[in-house]
Amino acid sequence: MSDPRFHSLRGPFSLGQLADISGAEMRNHRGIDQVFTDVAPLDAAGPDNVSFLDNRRYADAFASSAAGACLVHPDIAGRAPKGMALLVIHDPYKAYAQIARAYYPLPEPVPGIAPTATVDGAAEIGEGSQIAPGAVIAAGAQIGQRCRISANAYIGENVVLGNDSVIGSGATVTYCIIGERVILHAGVRIGQDGFGFALGGNHMKVVQLGRVLIENDVEIGANTTIDRGAGPDTVIGTGTKIDNLVQIAHNVRIGRGCIIVSQVGISGSTTIGDFVMIGGQAGLTGHLNIADGARIAAQSGVMRDVAAATEIGGSPAMPIRNWLRGVAAVDRLAKKRGGS
Repeated sequence: MSDPRFHSLRGPFSLGQLADISGAEMRNHRGIDQVFTDVAPLDAAGPDNVSFLDNRRYADAFASSAAGACLVHPDIAGRAPKGMALLVIHDPYKAYAQIARAYYPLPEPVPGIAPTATVDGAAEIGEGSQIAPGAVIAAGAQIGQRCRISANAYIGENVVLGNDSVIGSGATVTYCIIGERVILHAGVRIGQDGFGFALGGNHMKVVQLGRVLIENDVEIGANTTIDRGAGPDTVIGTGTKIDNLVQIAHNVRIGRGCIIVSQVGISGSTTIGDFVMIGGQAGLTGHLNIADGARIAAQSGVMRDVAAATEIGGSPAMPIRNWLRGVAAVDRLAKKRGGS
């Protein structure tokens, strides 16, 4: 349940409003005007709460829940307890995300520049934007409308930030062009030097002349680092979501709608297609091509190109079925030797 000290609750909403927000079909209800005050998990929800069931493992909790309404897939709607209003939809989790956002919308910026912020006279601040205490906006930076720059964030020279974007506290952004509705969480580092050296004796640093281009609707988790390109740009595609503590090296190009989980490391000049999913702690060597729709399991060591819609795992990474067979074979061998 949410703590009102940290989260502002909106609503209540009627069942009809919730159906409109989520696109779900109403069933088993006492009327579209029935009112619900908040969202809650199945095991904690009461008659005025909306819950959801996305994983069949929790079907028993659904069947015994006291929730007044529930988002549920049509295949399992028949297990609902008596008196529970249903919002039936094929993707209950996404529908829940829409409803939860209605109850708990993102905070609006409070327009203005804090007295302790430092904004260069050559910077441009869009209408309705909020610049928090300690933030620094360097010369030539362009901040769009309705942006929030949090405490102690640094926006470097000539950086462009699109409308409705959020920069978390302590983040640093340099050599970067950012689209609209982008969220950078606390401690993110964008645009620092790529790790480029001409090796031999006293390794010679190679000047990094590229930028970081972040397209619309990207979200980047806390303490993730994205290096600027050495010559070509580093690119993060529209709608991609990146978790905390991810390292993305220079010249990497990431497509649209990718999911990259925490502690992933992507080496320089690797290209990642659209809608790729990379599990936590996976490592990718440089100059690879990861094609559209590929799925990479957690802790994989990827050393070769990956074909479209392929699932791989292990280190070195291989087709997921081969890896699982190998793991099973080693387990059987270990048990056999242990029993001899």
